[in-house]
Amino acid sequence: MSERQYVGSGTTWEKLAGYARAVRVGDRILVSGTTATGPAGEVMGVGDPAAQTHYILDKIETAVSQLGGTLNDIVRTRIYLSNINDWEPVARAHGERFGNILPANTLVEAKLVGEGYLVEIEAEAVISYQ
Repeated sequence: MSERQYVGSGTTWEKLAGYARAVRVGDRILVSGTTATGPAGEVMGVGDPAAQTHYILDKIETAVSQLGGTLNDIVRTRIYLSNINDWEPVARAHGERFGNILPANTLVEAKLVGEGYLVEIEAEAVISYQ
């Protein structure tokens, strides 16, 4: 059995709910639902779904990188929106980062936990040995 490796981003949510930002087991990296929570617990990109998406994808990329992967290793993303009408700016921001990578993707409307959060994204990566 492969050893688990963990990384955190230091948000209060991780400690409160008892989870890691990302976990690596073998060649797989699983990234928890990630919001635009800044280092001091503030919501970044308030009112701007595209800005929140970019901030979130930066956090996801950092977590994957800390566990030995790259954005190119991401094979699946799941996007949760507090308002489905924000789908296009979020989809465009996702496309800017993943347009050449083409992971499987799901985008749904969901009731997000926390005031001001417009977007939450989770990701899965498989490390490529090329």
